Amino acid sequence: MAPMDMMIFFLEIAIMLFMALLCGQVMRMLRFPAVLGELFGGIILGPTVWGWLNSDTYNWLFPDSGAIFQGRDALIQICMLFFLFAAGLEMNLSLVKKRSVNIAWASLMGIMTPFILGFGMVFLLPNMWNGHFHSGLLFFAMFMGTALSISALPVIARTLMDLDLMKTDMGMIITGAATIDDLVGWSLFAFILSSFAPESILDIPPHITFFLVFLLFAFMLTIGRTLAQKAQKWFESHISWPGSFLGAATILILLAAACAEAIGIHPVFGAFLVGLAFSQGLEKRDDAHEMIHQFVMYFFAPLYFVSIGLRADFVASFDLTIVLIVLIIACIGKILGVTLGLMISKLPLKQSAVIGIAMNARGAMEMILATVAKDAGLIDDHIFVALIIMALLTSVLTGPAVSRLSGFDHYEAD
Repeated sequence: MAPMDMMIFFLEIAIMLFMALLCGQVMRMLRFPAVLGELFGGIILGPTVWGWLNSDTYNWLFPDSGAIFQGRDALIQICMLFFLFAAGLEMNLSLVKKRSVNIAWASLMGIMTPFILGFGMVFLLPNMWNGHFHSGLLFFAMFMGTALSISALPVIARTLMDLDLMKTDMGMIITGAATIDDLVGWSLFAFILSSFAPESILDIPPHITFFLVFLLFAFMLTIGRTLAQKAQKWFESHISWPGSFLGAATILILLAAACAEAIGIHPVFGAFLVGLAFSQGLEKRDDAHEMIHQFVMYFFAPLYFVSIGLRADFVASFDLTIVLIVLIIACIGKILGVTLGLMISKLPLKQSAVIGIAMNARGAMEMILATVAKDAGLIDDHIFVALIIMALLTSVLTGPAVSRLSGFDHYEAD
């Protein structure tokens, strides 16, 4: 990279991080999720605002090709890996053992109902989606069903902590069901991507890729998890702590990402599984996990989410019909599905509805899924924008709604 390119690269990263942190802090002060501000910061820096006001300076600072673009894209990929690793660390698999019947029904219906509605809306309204996807109708329908079925565990967990509901039975059901939803949803997405874009370094057929993904998940949830916990204790006893954990985790994240890329799935799945293996399910993070959490939330995550605003023109690609349909179907599918599932498991209607509303938050996980799908060429800018808006609105509305229905008179999002 030439000296001028290096200067522009450092300058654009500094501006992106500054805008993300500034807008994120403003949203915190207004008691909204910080990710909302980070995305708005990207929209201001991107083609929607800056590119429209002065295209020359925008194209100079944020070129869409060449060495500067490649450097920025590589850094953003690293940011995405670390955010998914941190998301995996937040998962508490031990909660699934408690209230297992409620969790099983909530997760089952919370996945099936929005998936069926999302899948069905593509086939019932095929003309509306023409030109907005770049795969077969079946794969696009499967993607929309998957996109509408996942939850955002980090957003949900933060909401529960703010409302002091994490240790309650309701909190256990919500967190356990959201964990299963994310695991199943991301597994389905891995299969869709491997089938839609089956190119892999090792030239593995899609059905073999799916089998390897299944084995990888199974290994990391059992043997890999046991080894990871033992390794963490060894690092804590024998090597400088907690810095050694950050170094070792970084090596494992990059190795897992390389393996995932080799077999034909997106590298984020490898990073997510490493985080899942190291997750401890503690009510309070230890020093190592807290250090990683702070580094991710104030460097990697802001850079990643501000970059989303650079990916599309949110005005030119805004289609009100598509946005409303995606938002309505997503909310109805998740809330109705979870509520029905919990009522089947003998939970009262009001408590079931509150849990359904809590699990409706899509947040950062939805944004990453939409970004990966757009980068893979599965969807166009219109679907991308609709999914991002749906993720933001469901995340913003979930906290206040759960607070009111749970009897709390305050809520502060982060």
